[in-house]
Amino acid sequence: MNILRTPPAFGALVFFAITFSLGAYFTFAAVQGDFGVFRRAEITVESQHLAEELRQVRAEVDRMENLTTRLSDDYLDLDLLDQQARDVLGLMRTDEITVR
Repeated sequence: MNILRTPPAFGALVFFAITFSLGAYFTFAAVQGDFGVFRRAEITVESQHLAEELRQVRAEVDRMENLTTRLSDDYLDLDLLDQQARDVLGLMRTDEITVR
């Protein structure tokens, strides 16, 4: 029995090379591309940092609004007014002693 073996067709080899190349490209793009897994992880971490920064800024705004309200004409906090007069204007009462 004489069986002749013929090499695979060149077209099949090209087809598999192109198919493998496309599969490798799409796999790479799915992992490291602009919309890939790694970019999604970066965006998640960045959104967590931004949410924490937003929380801190909102707390600062709330504190500033509280101080502004306490210094308004409708609500006057005498302790805060006294503290601001001492800090900003350098005032002190006549019965106090200054130690430097």
